[in-house]
Amino acid sequence: MSRRAHPLRTILATAAAAFTMAALAAAPALATPPSGESELYVNPDSTTLQHIEHLRLEGDARDDALYLAQFPTATWFTGGTPVTTKRDVKDVVVHAHASGQVPVLVAYNLPFRDCAQYSAGGATSVDEYKAWIDGFAKGIGNKDAIVILEPDGLGIIPYYTTLEGVAEWCRPAEADPATAADERFDMLNYAVDTLGVLPHAKVYLDGTHSGWLNIGENASRLARAGIEDADGFFLNVSNYQYTTNSVTYGRWVSECLAYATQVTPGDYLGCGNIYWNGGPANEWTGVAMSPYGEWSSGNPDPTLDTAGIDSRHAALLGGVAATTPFVVDTSRNGQGPWDPSGTSYPDPEAWCNPPDRGLGLRPTLDTGIPLVDGFLWIKVPGESDGQCYRGTGGPLDPERGMVDPPAGQWFVEQADELIDLAVPPAG
Repeated sequence: MSRRAHPLRTILATAAAAFTMAALAAAPALATPPSGESELYVNPDSTTLQHIEHLRLEGDARDDALYLAQFPTATWFTGGTPVTTKRDVKDVVVHAHASGQVPVLVAYNLPFRDCAQYSAGGATSVDEYKAWIDGFAKGIGNKDAIVILEPDGLGIIPYYTTLEGVAEWCRPAEADPATAADERFDMLNYAVDTLGVLPHAKVYLDGTHSGWLNIGENASRLARAGIEDADGFFLNVSNYQYTTNSVTYGRWVSECLAYATQVTPGDYLGCGNIYWNGGPANEWTGVAMSPYGEWSSGNPDPTLDTAGIDSRHAALLGGVAATTPFVVDTSRNGQGPWDPSGTSYPDPEAWCNPPDRGLGLRPTLDTGIPLVDGFLWIKVPGESDGQCYRGTGGPLDPERGMVDPPAGQWFVEQADELIDLAVPPAG
């Protein structure tokens, strides 16, 4: 673990904003936060601070946690009864309101959550989940809140078949193959409707990330889950994809939603393809977009060139504009995703506690980028993704040579890496 002369780093809010504008070359249009408020809530009882107390962290490990706790980070709600959930949500939003700040709340309790992987759990039935959402909504009431509705909820769907007819891998034995996928959309629509009527809450649906679902597949799932009645979608939660790529991908998904609902209804497969990026600008000579570099139009590397999809969407849309906004999780994406191609693990699990990652852009609702409502820290930086075995059976994480903490527990070594390798620098 590295040693540093200064125990706490300076928060570089101004530098972060400047970096955002320079790195993404954005147009000067501001997203509209809830009720006109622009300051995100810093929870004085965050799980980061709780880890300090429970683990009795000292020295560098304590300094790292204290540093990270200074930034507004989402509060996760992962279970409980409707009554306890109402109480716990209300506790956060009331304190945030008293501080004049907007809390980010994660609702994470769908049945078959994470499909029995590291973050498995959730409600046991549709009715139980809907009652839980009722309690969640009552906890918010008439206060400001940003709700991140079910990370992975649209990326991992039990017994789902894609637009191209591919049966996906999530097939829990306890779920009914005939109804599981429909129930997932029923629950998400119920949650959007229930939370969406709250006067000062913004609700965002799962849009996965720029290295996962194809554009049309993503847009079709969002449409079916009720994106028309939500405030937008979120990207990159608990992942490491570059902010530049996330912003581009989010714009493409928003454009696809506009095309497949206003221009040619239902034609989601007609949208651009991140796994074959051909279009008029590159004479339809497509290749797969690579996640291991930052995308741009005209990039000399064809795997990083957005011109083909940009031109394809421009031709599809004509004068129709994309209007569905989104937020991006920048808590751990400063170095982009880990490339495990040089390893020989049976399953590299590139998303699971990858080595040498860094903090990304600091949380803000003032992005200056059209369609981007915010850069948020949704995944709590410093908390483990799980006990990663990378297909070896464990108990060690072979990439790190140690036993990783269980999902959601504090990972001292990872917190240190995130701060040391932050982009922009942590100071």
